Amino acid sequence: MSNYEISLFCIILITSSIIHSSYSELSPDYYDETCPDALPVVKKIVQQAISQEPRMGASLVRLHFHDCFVNGCDGSNLLDDNGTFVGEKTASSNLNSARGYEVIDQIKDAVDTICYDSVVSCADILALAARDSIVAVILSGAHTIGLARCTSFLARITNDKNINPVFKDMLKRDCPNVAAQNNNTAPLDQTSTLFDSRYYQELLQFKGLLHSDQELYKGNNGSSENTDALVKKYSVSVKAFWHDFTVSIVKMGSIDPLTGSDGEIRSNCRTVNDD
Repeated sequence: MSNYEISLFCIILITSSIIHSSYSELSPDYYDETCPDALPVVKKIVQQAISQEPRMGASLVRLHFHDCFVNGCDGSNLLDDNGTFVGEKTASSNLNSARGYEVIDQIKDAVDTICYDSVVSCADILALAARDSIVAVILSGAHTIGLARCTSFLARITNDKNINPVFKDMLKRDCPNVAAQNNNTAPLDQTSTLFDSRYYQELLQFKGLLHSDQELYKGNNGSSENTDALVKKYSVSVKAFWHDFTVSIVKMGSIDPLTGSDGEIRSNCRTVNDD
């Protein structure tokens, strides 16, 4: 049995989901049959978490992204390190950065109670939490919500030339080049709790917080005409952004899901089941 999770709910749509059923095919109503109260419980806990801390929506979306982009959507980034295993949670892109694990734990406990069994996989919980976070609050466009630490953008404000000078000076005040303040944060755009197209509007002004963000738009400085065109398109049409984001997240959620005996539904999202 694999250490990683079967992803029953690895493919997300904003209004519906495709779920693995009977270990051989996907079904949009799998949990309607096996535990009809599971999805409402997930939604309720996500909404409560975001109401207590608006930043949590972005954190839950990011957990799902970081899960799927490493060996597929399998819940592997939820595993704690132990004496014989070093996982993704302490990798440089996650350590002291990825967060929201306690919300996933809360959801897992709640759905296992309401379903009277460990029916909903941890990988599916990540997908559901991401979906509900987007509803309550393109893949790079997910940076329309959330914050980044100084360590993520220090090189940009130090070395990059394609950055708005006023914006650069503002960031330098919050993120001086001293190690003690590397955990200071800045919003990824100026409406960091809203899932909108402000991110793209700010790229047009060369106010992308991360180097990788601004690479999507360089104007006349050599970026791809295709990415420039998309940035302009999304900056003026939030409807186009929402539509294309949905398509993108569906593609991402279908990255190498585990099925059948290739994985397991873990009882605790932080550790593999006992043999």
